[in-house]
Amino acid sequence: MPAILVAAAGLLSCAAMASADPFSAAPEIDMPQVRFNHLDWELACDNTRTCRAAGYQADDGDNPPVSVLLQRKAGPGEPIVAELRLGDADDTALQPPLLAMRIDGRSLGTVVMERTEPSSTLSRTQAAALVKAVAGSGRVTWQGAGQTWTLSSRGAAAVLLKMDEFQGRLGTRGAAIRKGTRPDDEVLPPLPALAVKPARVPHGEVRPLGRDAERRLLATLRKSAGSQECADLAQIASGENAFFFAPLARDKMLVGARCWRGAYNEGYGYWVVSSSAPFTAALVTLLGSDYENGVIQAIHRGRGIGDCYASDTWVWDGKRFVHAESLTTGMCRGITAGGAWVLPTIVSDVKR
Repeated sequence: MPAILVAAAGLLSCAAMASADPFSAAPEIDMPQVRFNHLDWELACDNTRTCRAAGYQADDGDNPPVSVLLQRKAGPGEPIVAELRLGDADDTALQPPLLAMRIDGRSLGTVVMERTEPSSTLSRTQAAALVKAVAGSGRVTWQGAGQTWTLSSRGAAAVLLKMDEFQGRLGTRGAAIRKGTRPDDEVLPPLPALAVKPARVPHGEVRPLGRDAERRLLATLRKSAGSQECADLAQIASGENAFFFAPLARDKMLVGARCWRGAYNEGYGYWVVSSSAPFTAALVTLLGSDYENGVIQAIHRGRGIGDCYASDTWVWDGKRFVHAESLTTGMCRGITAGGAWVLPTIVSDVKR
C-alpha cells in the first residue's frame, strides 16, 4: 500500500478499481473531474468544477508538517482562497497562536491560529503572494514559538497549470499561473452537483438460496466484468469466505463478498443481482467496506498510522447504485490523524 494517495487523472473503469490498492485509480463516471499529483503538491477538481490544490512540506523527514489548501470555485471573478494547517499529529499544544508569514524573507504579516479551528484562512494579499511564490521557486515560511514551517514549491507549477486548464482559465487575466489577455467571462461556468434521489429498500433478509443456487451464483459472479480481480471469491466454495445478501427490490438483491485483504485494509465486492436463477450480475465496486440501508461505503487508509484516507459512497436510486461521493484526505504527510483536507472529485446533492 503506497504512502501517498495517488489516483490517476482522467477516467478509468470500475474494473480497474478492483486492485487491492484503493488509491490506484479514479472511478468511471460521465462528469468532469480530475485528480493529479506532482512531487509535493496535488490537485482534486470535482464535478461542479471546483478545484482544490494542496501543498505540503518537502518529504525528506527534516521539516515539520505543514499544508496549504488553495480552493477555487468555477466561473469568472472567483478568487483563490488559501487555508493553512500545521501538523498536529505529535502535539497540538506546541502550535503557536500567532505565526509570522514570510516569502523569501519578506514579511507578509501574521496568521492567527485558533485553538478551536484546525486551519486558518490567509488574507487575499497573503494568498496571492503565496500562489505567485510557489508558481516559481519562492520560499514560503511561517514562524512562531521558535519553530519554522516551510512549504515546498516543488510540483506547484504543474498543479496550478492543471487547475487553470480544468477551469478554462489558461490565457485569461485571472489565471493562477499562465495569465493572458482573455477576459475572465470566457472561463467555464460552475456546474450543479450530482442530484441523487435514494430509493427505499425492503427490510428483512433475502431467503436462503441453497447450495446449488449459490454455486450457480458464484459462477455468474466470477464471469462478470471486473470480478476476475476478486481473488477471495475462490474461497467461497471452500467455506473460507461467505456471501452477504440484502434485498433491493422485488426482483433484485445486493450480493457482497470479501475480495481482498491487505495489511490494514480489506475490500468487499458488491453486485446487483437478479433475485433468482438464472442469475445476472452487475458489479458496483470491489473496494467496499460496508453496506447499510441502500448505501455502500468504501473507506481505506493510505498507510498504517492513519494520517490519510480515501472514501467513496454509492447510493441505490431504485435502478442502480449511483457513485455519489469520491474523495481523499490528501497526501500521507503526517499532518493530522484522519487526514489534512477533504479533496473530492465527486460531490452530490442527495435528495432524502
